[in-house]
Amino acid sequence: MRSVTGCEMRDKLVVGNWKMNGGLKQNDALLGSLRANWEAPPARHLAVCVPHPYLWQAQAALTGSAIAWGAQNVSERDAGAFTGEVSAAMVAEFGCRYAIVGHSERRTLYGETDATVAAKAVAAMAAGLTPIVCVGETLAEREAGATEQVVVRQLDAVIAALGSKLSAMVLAYEPVWAIGTGRTASPQQAQDVHRLLRSRLAAADAGARDVLLLYGGSVKADNAKALFGCPDIDGGLIGGASLKADEFLTIARA
Repeated sequence: MRSVTGCEMRDKLVVGNWKMNGGLKQNDALLGSLRANWEAPPARHLAVCVPHPYLWQAQAALTGSAIAWGAQNVSERDAGAFTGEVSAAMVAEFGCRYAIVGHSERRTLYGETDATVAAKAVAAMAAGLTPIVCVGETLAEREAGATEQVVVRQLDAVIAALGSKLSAMVLAYEPVWAIGTGRTASPQQAQDVHRLLRSRLAAADAGARDVLLLYGGSVKADNAKALFGCPDIDGGLIGGASLKADEFLTIARA
C-alpha cells in the first residue's frame, strides 16, 4: 500500500513501554540483549521507556548504542512543592530522548485531562524531549460510534498547546479496549484512525503531516507486520511484549 502522504519517506519507530515492571537484575539482562541483538536498518528506530528509577540503568546500558530511552511520564510543572512528581528537566538529565504523555492508564487511573496531557507535552518539549502523545477511545466510546470525536478532541488539545512545534512530537493511537486485553484493533480499524489523525495534523500545520504515528494495543510478533504494513502506521508503542527481548526485537524488525 502506498500513502498519498509519502509513507515511504517517513522513518519507522518502535517504542517499548515497560509500565511498572522491572528490577535491576532483569533489566540488565533485557537491556543487554537488546543492545547486543539490535542492528538498526536505515531510518528504523528502537527505544524503551522505563520507570523513573531505572533511567540511570538504561542510560548506562544503552549509551553509544542505536537504541534510545525515555520516561513513561513527566510532570506538567517545572519544579516546586509537588511531592512525588518528576519534572521533564530531571528526566532529560538522564539522556532521555522520549517521554510518554497521556497514556490511557494515566488518563483512566489518575484522572489526567486533555489539558493536563497537552501541558505535559509542552513541558517535555521545553526540556528537549520528544513527547509521545497518546490518544484513544474506550470500548464504550467505540461501540457508541464516538471514536473519531474522542481522538480528535484529545489531539486538538495538544495541537492548540504546541502550536508551531507540533511537528516535533510523536503521536500514538492506543484504543483503551486493546491495552493489555489481548484484543487488537484490526489493521483496517487502526489505519482508519491513523488516517484521520494524520489528516487532522496536516490541517493544523502542513509541517506536521509526517509526524510519526504509532499504534499501541496488544501488539505482538504475530500481528506486527500486518499493522505496520498500513500506510499511516509508522511503528508501535509496545507494552508487555517489550519485556521479552526476542519478541520485542521481532516486532521491531517487522
